[in-house]
Amino acid sequence: RNLFPLQLDRLLKDSSIGRVFQGCETSDFRYGPGSDRDQTRVDAVCTYSKEPWAAPLDRVGLYHQVSNKTRSITQLGPYSLDKDSLYVNG
Repeated sequence: RNLFPLQLDRLLKDSSIGRVFQGCETSDFRYGPGSDRDQTRVDAVCTYSKEPWAAPLDRVGLYHQVSNKTRSITQLGPYSLDKDSLYVNG
């Protein structure tokens, strides 16, 4: 079972966008070659709402928050991450 989006949800709910965060969904999921589960790729898209009362998205700040909570983008809960895999888009 893919619990990766739930891990992202928890992390982002506890970030600067927590009040406007809407959730994460898996956009692509593929296992590694053969039976190598360590090379499984999960792509997720997380969304937030642009509320008039909320501060504008600080992409750099959010990137650093996620980086700090994932050991420099290397681990999220039981998952190992590709350190170059985080992209924050406004």
